[in-house]
Amino acid sequence: METNKPLVEVAEFRTDSRYRLVRFEGHGWEPLGPEEFEPRIHQLFPDLDPHDPVRVQWADRPWEWPAWHPGEA
Repeated sequence: METNKPLVEVAEFRTDSRYRLVRFEGHGWEPLGPEEFEPRIHQLFPDLDPHDPVRVQWADRPWEWPAWHPGEA
């Protein structure tokens, strides 16, 4: 397995959604909220460190998520 290829890519930050699009190698793009991000990484890639900047690449604003409040659409 090539070790310098990202397994996870996080799309650019957008304020019109509470989610960020995340692409998992071999699984495609998924909209995820902050509480879903790390559990999904560990589900698909149990040994992957979510903070590894080589294997988990952010388009911008690493670890930032759009503001969202319960009850909002």
